[in-house]
Amino acid sequence: MDTVLPSAAERSVPAGNESSSSAVSWPAIFAGAFSAIALAIVLTSLGAGLGLSSISAWPNAGASVTTFTISTGIGLIVVQWLSSALGGFITGRLRTKWTGVHTHEVFFRDTAHGFLSWAVATIVGTVLLAAAASSVVGGGVRAASTVGGGAAQAVTSGVSRYAVDGLFRPDHIDAASTNSEDAAAQATRILANGVRNGDVSPADRSYLVQLVAAKAGLSPTDAQKRVDDVVAATKDAEIKVRQAADVARKATATFAIFTALSLLIGAFVAMAAAAFGGSVRDEY
Repeated sequence: MDTVLPSAAERSVPAGNESSSSAVSWPAIFAGAFSAIALAIVLTSLGAGLGLSSISAWPNAGASVTTFTISTGIGLIVVQWLSSALGGFITGRLRTKWTGVHTHEVFFRDTAHGFLSWAVATIVGTVLLAAAASSVVGGGVRAASTVGGGAAQAVTSGVSRYAVDGLFRPDHIDAASTNSEDAAAQATRILANGVRNGDVSPADRSYLVQLVAAKAGLSPTDAQKRVDDVVAATKDAEIKVRQAADVARKATATFAIFTALSLLIGAFVAMAAAAFGGSVRDEY
């Protein structure tokens, strides 16, 4: 029996009932995303006015790590929650109705649309804020570079001068022949070297005592007490600086955790709101 092959016209006919149009409704996604961005801006301004610091619905923009508090973290979550809910709901209500599609597939498409609206809002909001802050960031980088260069030069100059001071340090200090500005500069470099090394060496302490006694007209005992007090105060200041750096590090970690948590909550809320909005749209 001969086999009958299908004609070219028959082969060109698509099999099944697959739709020729995409299941993604990009106009609805963009409408929901921009609605979410607009509401996030309003809520961010309201939060700043209520004293929640500068919160933002997008990463890398908003509260400084040194001013971040739990209230700011809650504000991040609330902004993401409300803005994502609005964006997802609008996306679900505005998407095109799918006919002849199973209920489970409709639910999946709605949640996918909500996720896409949240993703577009997050990316666009981050890009816009980054563009708006680029000039400020650029100025900050230039200022930091200037300060950093000056600090590096000061450290190098201080170390070299400290070494030179040690070469010409006299055994006996004459108050009349020692300039007050030179004495203060030497004391500054000795204290700076002590901070870098963790403590002022006994030789430097002894020299500071002689220097203070000669220039301030104090007895060796009083000069020793004054030097000890200044060295202790310098150590306390260094400890406070290190503690502040540790607080900033912990605040940075907390800020990152709350930012990630708020974004995850926003994604979930956007998907749930889109599914709800889609069901309402199909019902009515």
